[in-house]
Amino acid sequence: MAHVGRAEDVQPVVYDGEGAKGVEKRVLVGSKQGAENYVMRLFTLKIGGYTPKHSHPWEHEVFVVEGELELEVSGEIHKLSQGSFAFVPAGEAHQFRNAGHGIVKFICVIPSSGGE
Repeated sequence: MAHVGRAEDVQPVVYDGEGAKGVEKRVLVGSKQGAENYVMRLFTLKIGGYTPKHSHPWEHEVFVVEGELELEVSGEIHKLSQGSFAFVPAGEAHQFRNAGHGIVKFICVIPSSGGE
C-alpha cells in the first residue's frame, strides 16, 4: 500500500545539545510507513544550526531542498545549496552545518539498517 503525506504534518524530533544545535528531523518514509529497505528523512537546520560530528557503518544520500549547507566529510568541507546533492560513504566522519542566513532543509536517505 502506498503512503503519501506532507512533511509539515510529520512531528519533528528536535536535537539541541550533545554536539547538535538547532536540528529538527522528520522521518518521512520508514518502517512505520512500510518501507523495508530505506529511510527518507527531512532535516531542518535553524540559523547557526549543526549536527554532531559523527560516523557510522552506513552511507547517506543527501539532497538540499532549501538554503546553504556546509558538509564536512573527513575534514574536507563542501558548500551545497538548493538543488545540490551529496553522497557520504559509510564510515566517514561527517557533519552538516547551516552556512547561510536562513534555514536549511535537506533530504537524507539511509538504509533501514541505520535506524530512523
